[in-house]
Amino acid sequence: MVATRALSAEARAPGRRESESAASLASRMPRLILESRRVSSLLAHGLHGRRRAGPGESFWQFRPFVTGEAAARIDWRRSARDDRLYVREREWEAAHNIWLWIDRSASMGFSSDLATAPKIERALVLGLALADAFVEGGERVGLLGLTRATAARNIVERLAQSLVADEAGLTQDLPPRAEPGRFDEAILVSDFLTPPERVGESVREIAGRGSRGHLVAIVDPIEETFPFAGQAVLHDLESGLALDIGEAATWGAAYRERIAAHRAALAEIARAQGWTFTLHRTDRPASEAALRLMTLVAARGA
Repeated sequence: MVATRALSAEARAPGRRESESAASLASRMPRLILESRRVSSLLAHGLHGRRRAGPGESFWQFRPFVTGEAAARIDWRRSARDDRLYVREREWEAAHNIWLWIDRSASMGFSSDLATAPKIERALVLGLALADAFVEGGERVGLLGLTRATAARNIVERLAQSLVADEAGLTQDLPPRAEPGRFDEAILVSDFLTPPERVGESVREIAGRGSRGHLVAIVDPIEETFPFAGQAVLHDLESGLALDIGEAATWGAAYRERIAAHRAALAEIARAQGWTFTLHRTDRPASEAALRLMTLVAARGA
C-alpha cells in the first residue's frame, strides 16, 4: 500500500538543507549540460550566449584596435603593456531579468513513498539551483513580486531568506500580480492543482507586456498514476475538505482521465502565450528538470 504525508507550513519554508542541495545541484550544471545536451558553446559565453560588445557599464574584454576606428577608443594603459593598440569593450546589457515564483501552498507539502522528495522540497531545490546557475551565466534573477532582480553571487541565500520571511506565500497557490518587462523571462514552479481558468488569468497577466515564460508542474508519482485500491477518502490540503470516494480502483480511471485533461489545459495555456510547459515527477532527479529549463531559456535567448 502506498503511504502519503503532508508537510506543515513550517516545513514548506526553505531551510539550510534545501539551500545547500540547490547550490550543490547548480554547481553540477555545467557537467550535466555538457553530457546531456552538449551546449558547451552556450556556456562559453554565458548561459544565453548573450554576452557581446555594446552599450553598458560593465567591462567585457580588450580587443585589438582596428584601423579606421576613432583614436579616442584606444585604452592607452593596456596598450602600453604591449606593442599593439587595444580597445576596451563594454558588455552589451539587455533589459533582461529572470523572475522565479515557487509555490509553497498547502498542496505542495504532499508526498508519497514513491517520491524521492516532497513536492515543496523539489520546487525549492529546483528554483534555487536555477537561480544560482543563471547568475553564473551572467543573468539577473529575482522572486516575482517579492525581490528585485540581481546578479549577486550569494543568490541562493538571498532568495531563501526572502522566502522564509514571506509567510503570505504559504497560502497563495498562484503568483502575485506582476508585469515583468518585455524582454524578461518568468519561471513558475508549482503543482498547478488550481482550476485552469485561474492559472490562465495569472499567466496572461504576467505575459501582458510581452515577457516570455515557462510553467513547471511538480507532481508526485501517485498524482499521475493513482495506484490505490479498496475504500479511500481524499483530502484537499488547501480547503480541508474530505471526499469519500468508495472503491478507489473503480474511481481511479475517471481520476486519471481528469488529471490528463488538466495537464492538457495547462499545456494549452502555456502554448497560447508562447510559453513552455514542463511536467516533472518527484521520483525523477531534480537535475532533469533543471537541465530542461536551462536549455529552454538558453534556446529562446539565442
